[in-house]
Amino acid sequence: MKTITKKISDTKVELKVTLDAADLKTARERAVERLAANVKVQGFRKGKAPASIVERQLSPNDIANETIDTAVRLTMPKAFAELKQAPIAVEKVDVLKYVPDDTAEYTVKADVLPDIKLGDFSKLKTKREEISVPEQDVQEIVDNITKAYASKQVVKRAAKKGDEVIIDFVGKRDGEAFAGGSAKDHHLVLGSGEFIPGFEDGIIGHEAGEKFDLEVTFPKDYPEKTLAGQKTVFEILVKQVNEVVKPEENDDLAKKCGNFQTMEELRADIRKNLEMQNNHRTSEQYREALVKELVEKSKVAAPEILIQDQLRFIKDDVTRNAASYGMKLEEYVKRAGQSLEEWEKSARELAEARVKASLVLQILAKEQKIEAAEGEVEAKIAELRDVYHKSKEALANLKKPEVQQDIKNRLIIDKTMDFLVAANTGHSDQKTTKTKSDKASKAASKVKADQKSTKAKSKSKENTK
Repeated sequence: MKTITKKISDTKVELKVTLDAADLKTARERAVERLAANVKVQGFRKGKAPASIVERQLSPNDIANETIDTAVRLTMPKAFAELKQAPIAVEKVDVLKYVPDDTAEYTVKADVLPDIKLGDFSKLKTKREEISVPEQDVQEIVDNITKAYASKQVVKRAAKKGDEVIIDFVGKRDGEAFAGGSAKDHHLVLGSGEFIPGFEDGIIGHEAGEKFDLEVTFPKDYPEKTLAGQKTVFEILVKQVNEVVKPEENDDLAKKCGNFQTMEELRADIRKNLEMQNNHRTSEQYREALVKELVEKSKVAAPEILIQDQLRFIKDDVTRNAASYGMKLEEYVKRAGQSLEEWEKSARELAEARVKASLVLQILAKEQKIEAAEGEVEAKIAELRDVYHKSKEALANLKKPEVQQDIKNRLIIDKTMDFLVAANTGHSDQKTTKTKSDKASKAASKVKADQKSTKAKSKSKENTK
C-alpha cells in the first residue's frame, strides 16, 4: 500500500491510496467470507461450506464490488495512521482505478484534527477580578424585601411616584393600534422603570376613573425596529390607585425573612450570599478568560464540521428559549436588536471560539496526563441520578456508553481548567456547591433536553418597556 497526502487546509486532507496485489488478495478473501455467510450450498449448513466451493456460486461482479469495498475499509485506517492525524469525518471516497487481483487506487477526503501548537500556559497575563460587595448592593436586596412585604391600600387621590396603579391601555401609531401595545388590568408601580421613558411619569397626577391620551416617543435603540424612535399615543384608563406602604427596616422585618433575630444578621447573610455569587461569577469569568488567552497564544484551527456541530447546539438552545416566549428564532433575535444574519454571524464566531477552546484544553489535558478516574465518573453519574431521579428517560440515558463518555470528557475538561488556574495563581479555583451543581447540569446536556418553563412576558409589556 502506498499513500500520497494532499493538504487542503489545516483541518482537511485528501489521501490518494494505491493498493497492490497482496492488499487485494487479503481483501478478496474477506469479501468471499462475507458473501459466503449468506449462501446456501447443498450438503452444507448455511455459511459452513468451504470458501472455494461457495465462490463458484457467487457472481464475479459481486465478488469484485465486495472486494474493493473491503479493501477500502481495511486500508483507510492504516492510511490515516501513517498521516498521524485523526479523521473526524470522511467526506468522500472515490475509486479511481480497480484491476481485480492486480491493483486499485482510491482517494478519500476527510476532516481531520489540526496540528495544535500549545502556547505557554503558565505565563498568562489574565488577572482575576477582585471580589467586592458594595453596600448599595446589599441595600438593593433589602429594598426588594421591603417591597415584598409591603401592603397596598386603595386611595382616592392623584397617583404619585411609588404608587401602584391598575390601568387599561391601548398603544396607537398614526391612529392604528400596534401589536403588543395593549393590556387590561395591568398593575404598574410608578417609578419602577418598567416601561419606556415618559410612560410612567405621564400617569403621575391622574386619579382613578380618569381616561386620557399620553404621547410618548420610543427610544431610538428600542429592540423592535418598527417602533424605535417613533412617536406613539397611548389611550390610558386609570382604574385604581394603591398606596404602597413599606415596612420599616427593623428587627421585626428580619425575623419574617428566616432564622434571623436582628437586621444586622439579615444584612450579614445577604452580604455573604452576594459574595458567594460574585465569587462564582468572577471564577467562571476568570477561567473563560484564561482559556481565551491560551487559545490566542496557541496555534489552532477549528474544523468546519465541529463548528457546524457547535452552531447547531447554540441554535437549538436559543430556539428553545425563543419558544418559551412564544416566538420563533427570527422574531426573538429581532427583539434583541439583531437581524437573523447578524445573529448567525455572532453565533458562528461563538461556535468557532468554543471549538478552539475545547481543542486546546484537550491537548493540555493530554500533555499533562490529566484523566478522570473511574470512581470520579461513577460519583458524577450518581449525582446526576439524584438530579434526574424522577425522569425514567434521563436515568436510561445515563446508562448509555456515549453519555457516560461525554460525562467523563467534561470532567477531564473541568479538571484541566482547574489545572490552568493553579498554574497561573499557585492554587486551584475553589468552587461553591452551586457551581458543582451547575456543572452537573452541563454534564447532563445529552441526558435530558432543556426543560425551561419560563413564562412568556405579555406582549404589551414587551412593547412598552
